Amino acid sequence: MNTSPKVAIVILNWNGKHYLEKFLPSVLATSYANMEVIVADNGSTDDSINFLTTTYPTIRIIRLHENYGFAKGYNEALKQVSSDYYMLLNSDVEVEPNWLQPMTTLLESDSTIAACQPKLLTYHNRKLFEYAGGAGGWLDKYGYPFAKGRIFDVFEEDKGQYDKSEPIFWASGAALFIRASVYHDMKGFDEYFFAHQEEIDLCWRIQLAGHKIYSCPASVVYHVGGGTLPKGNSLKTFLNFRNNRIMLSKNLPFSKKIIVVPVRYLLDGVSAWKGLLSGDGGYFIAIIKAHLAFLKWWLFHKKQSVFPASKKANLSGLLQKNIAWLHFAKKKKYFSEIVDNTK
Repeated sequence: MNTSPKVAIVILNWNGKHYLEKFLPSVLATSYANMEVIVADNGSTDDSINFLTTTYPTIRIIRLHENYGFAKGYNEALKQVSSDYYMLLNSDVEVEPNWLQPMTTLLESDSTIAACQPKLLTYHNRKLFEYAGGAGGWLDKYGYPFAKGRIFDVFEEDKGQYDKSEPIFWASGAALFIRASVYHDMKGFDEYFFAHQEEIDLCWRIQLAGHKIYSCPASVVYHVGGGTLPKGNSLKTFLNFRNNRIMLSKNLPFSKKIIVVPVRYLLDGVSAWKGLLSGDGGYFIAIIKAHLAFLKWWLFHKKQSVFPASKKANLSGLLQKNIAWLHFAKKKKYFSEIVDNTK
């Protein structure tokens, strides 16, 4: 009789047949016994469904009728999945055979830990940490996300410097291991986000509810990244800036919001003008549209309630300084330099 908790590995797919062909074999080779592999298809128009039914007839497919985006796509799919834990995994991730056990062991050992992420390394250069989460996500005081091993576009070489499992602010949506009960208690991802930073918002709400988010570097995966919206894409810029503003508005206490929001307007403006002056008009326009879209959300779509902060809430992975100033002005390249700088 298998007494280990059940883990549902749920891969959200949208026109990603080439990734399924390449990376599903490693997922299916996972050594963890009590698991189920599920592909939730977000209304793909390529040959993904036919490929899965022909090549992997035993894999469960959840068919969504349109492209709901990352947030609603997972929310809709997970309504149909019963498990102790969810492993939300991007389709462009290669995993090691024993990747699931360390994360399961970590959460089983401490009921206050609601979610964790493995160490994310770059698929095309396995010595480097990967953009989407590195060895665990942090947030600065103005809402800029960064990660252990990745500060803006600087990627550190993995030399075991972040191999300690410890609290973080957010776990990457590229490989998010989470208690199913907590996911549903939090009402899942905020569907208005569509894609980008919805996992940071969720992890923030989870911490406000009194739970913890952890890194689990004993588990290692390799992420291609940028498969759906590549870097430099105007829609990606728009979603990142809009969603970040919404996230701050939802989760910051009023006393901090009245300081952070005006500063972010200024910093975003500087970023937009820098882009325009460097010849990237699309970047400039995307940020302007993002701020207008935030106002629209504030006026007409502020629907998802903000969970009241628990007395147990103690936010981890929060840098009480400006990461951009430390990195660009003070020339702090690496996470260890920036974190040490706060002491």
